[in-house]
Amino acid sequence: MRKRLSFVVLAGLFASSAFSEPATPPPHPCDRLTQVSLPNAKVASAQTVEAGAFTPPTPNPGPGPAPSYKDVPAFCRVTVDAKPTADSDIKIEVWMPATGWNGKFRGQGNGGFAGSIDYTGLAADVKLGYASAGTDTGHAGSGVDAAWALGHPEKVIDFGYRGIHEMTRQAKLIMTAFYGRGVARSYFSSCSDGGREALMEAQRFPEDYDGIIAGAPANYWTHLLTSAMWDVQALTQDPASYIPASKVPAISTAVLAACDAQDGLADGILNDPRQCHFDPATLACKGAESDQCLTAPEVTALKKIYRGSEDLAGHRIFPGLEPGGEAGFGGWGLWVFGPAPGRSLITLFGEGYFSNMVYEKADWDPKTFSVDDAVKLADTKTASALNATDPNLNPFEARGGKLILYHGWSDAAIAPVSTIDYYQSVVAKMGRRSVDSFLRLYMVPGMQHCGGGPGPNSFGQFSGMTPTDPEHNAYMALEQWVEKGSAPSKIIATKHLDDSAAKGVKMTRPLCPYPEVAKYRGSGDANSAASFVCSPGRK
Repeated sequence: MRKRLSFVVLAGLFASSAFSEPATPPPHPCDRLTQVSLPNAKVASAQTVEAGAFTPPTPNPGPGPAPSYKDVPAFCRVTVDAKPTADSDIKIEVWMPATGWNGKFRGQGNGGFAGSIDYTGLAADVKLGYASAGTDTGHAGSGVDAAWALGHPEKVIDFGYRGIHEMTRQAKLIMTAFYGRGVARSYFSSCSDGGREALMEAQRFPEDYDGIIAGAPANYWTHLLTSAMWDVQALTQDPASYIPASKVPAISTAVLAACDAQDGLADGILNDPRQCHFDPATLACKGAESDQCLTAPEVTALKKIYRGSEDLAGHRIFPGLEPGGEAGFGGWGLWVFGPAPGRSLITLFGEGYFSNMVYEKADWDPKTFSVDDAVKLADTKTASALNATDPNLNPFEARGGKLILYHGWSDAAIAPVSTIDYYQSVVAKMGRRSVDSFLRLYMVPGMQHCGGGPGPNSFGQFSGMTPTDPEHNAYMALEQWVEKGSAPSKIIATKHLDDSAAKGVKMTRPLCPYPEVAKYRGSGDANSAASFVCSPGRK
């Protein structure tokens, strides 16, 4: 559920010409937008920011160097305080190009527990000629801290779905006031919690956006974080079960040795990890324990994590993680095992959620976690605010909405099969023909959570990514689908050297609409998408 800061490089930005207007000033001055009347909200400030002059009000929250805003053109920056309830305080920013607006709006999403505005996304979209908006969803926080939710059920609702909807409707009113005309098309793309937000919009507010991209969605929130605590318990209830991150390379090596060549190409990438039946017992220590083997309690814990969470009757609560995504910066060492027991990212999210939103006790003891009791209480108290699992997308389809889902097969944060489960629930509800008219799912081999991993992981899912043609860029494929009726088929994904577009291309690979998979033709450059063909896969 992390944000995309460490994986997405804003480079080679392009300008869209559709719905563009001449480079003339808008009919209404930016500073007069403070006089705009908004429902349950107030414009706090409105000012023109000159080209290259923006400085973010908060430090860069992600790893790596802070993003630069020197190439951002002049724009009108509007801040809004929305208060739909007495306990709401939703901060919103609306950025609008001073000239050359293309008539379109792109909304920004959030990661983790939200709590901040994505300035890099706002800047990227303004550079492309879009008006854009972002929100903290009603609270300030680091993204891994849920203390703000304790005793504030309305703020949980703001975080769950109301914040993004308020951002969207207030932004459109401001854009109309500034430009003197309404938005021609509206789009939303985000990942993780942002993917959950995306599905919330499609399900609850189908009129908000014409096109939506939902990546690695945390949409079954209550069961996802119950599963996180299941994994934590598997690793820590018995101290001997904890698997240190130093053993990740051995696990990864064993998985690849067992399964890598099953798809016809030994390349360190599992095309469909569901075909891999790796047995952790093959790593059992036969002598002294070392980082190259697993003890019996560690084998048991690893099997539980792969299997997925279950209640006491053996019914599945949430899918398990897939083999093949263990190694790397965004792998299991960060998300599942952590640097020490109880210090993984899933621990932070699971304990933060249950202590502050479910049990509502700041001193809740995770050792008392009981999976059956926990999932029932989580569903009762927070499912209506946080889960985006409704398969009925008929209202969204009826108004011409288009939806693209994607998920990395090597995701260590959110089990990738959960997105397949949601896709299949929509098919069961609406029928295959209807779904094919407005929805595509792309499973991304070798990609970790929203990015990273050994496989091609850049395919235009975020603003500012290159290439810019619809065959290589999911965002442009979405716009072409909405505006021209041309549905996407395969999308070519790119793996850059060191995940940096500036360093060049390492490989390309087609992403096929589920349930198709990309299969190697048997000859040709294995690093070229041209050597692969989309073929029927497992449903």
